[in-house]
Amino acid sequence: MTDLKPIFSECNSEPLYIAGPCSAESREQILSSAHDISAMGISIFRAGVWKPRTKPGSFEGIGKEALEWLREAKERYGLKVVTEIATPEHLEEALKSGIDGVWIGARTTTNPFATQQIADALRGVDIAVMLKNPVIPDVDLWVGAIERIYNSGIRRLAAIHRGFGTQQTTPYRNAPHWSVPIELHRRLPELTILSDPSHIGGRRDLIAQLSQQALDIGFEGLMIECHPTPECALSDAAQQITPAELAELIATLQWRRTPVGRDALSEYRLHIDTIDSRIIELLSERMDIARAIGDYKHAHNMAVVQQDRYNELLLAAEARAEAMRLSPKFISQIFSAIHEESVRQQLEKHK
Repeated sequence: MTDLKPIFSECNSEPLYIAGPCSAESREQILSSAHDISAMGISIFRAGVWKPRTKPGSFEGIGKEALEWLREAKERYGLKVVTEIATPEHLEEALKSGIDGVWIGARTTTNPFATQQIADALRGVDIAVMLKNPVIPDVDLWVGAIERIYNSGIRRLAAIHRGFGTQQTTPYRNAPHWSVPIELHRRLPELTILSDPSHIGGRRDLIAQLSQQALDIGFEGLMIECHPTPECALSDAAQQITPAELAELIATLQWRRTPVGRDALSEYRLHIDTIDSRIIELLSERMDIARAIGDYKHAHNMAVVQQDRYNELLLAAEARAEAMRLSPKFISQIFSAIHEESVRQQLEKHK
């Protein structure tokens, strides 16, 4: 993919910022958002027109009527406007309205049939296309979706990391699994990769740290959800920030542009750093569960240490370690330390 082009002319020596509300809810909301975003120097405006929702009955977007609001915002404030598409029909309507770019959402990227239908509809079209990662942390599926769009002739192409669905309890709405976009960059080094901290965090108080982490890793920009009155938003209210908060966030971010062609050792170290972050997150999650178990034991007058249970866990861990070419002694030391900390947490809570 050495012939890829910047998705927008704004892709240069500074991070690329794309901002706007999760959903286009009204003409007034769109124009107010567009005014505030353009005033802070951001030139690419996002808003969802069609909203894929998990449950029926949720707000699923205004539809093509809202494209006229985006067209008005574009003309009035000199913005480029982007929206999500999930079908060839969505693409056709977006092109008619003069949309500058589209993104393909995580659910659609996960489905090769749906992605191919959009790719077929894109033949002969010159538009910026961004693909969010699939719902599951499968880099091959992500690469496959990107290749489908590339094979249609699109050269203004980018990926958006928005995190991955998980059944585990984590601080995030969608687990970052930073190693997946890092592997995507290794495979497709010419591809622009942006981060969507709004969808990763699912909470506005997590957006700042996730944004900085993405820039530190080497992502080329951010897509952030911004709403005039987030608490009143019809979709994803908890993860949107006000224009004033967005301006403050951007002012605090540090841009440490990763040099093109950094050496392999740096890539490996960065990969290790992201894995270490995941290990810490998982340990924190494990201690949360340990404390909940401690509460249960305390309520039922049970001993904190259940030696038979611990022995079972240790034997199973050592067996898995051996099957994965890890030293059982090494795993035993790690699990002993984890168990010791779990016991300490339970005892500390019920002193």
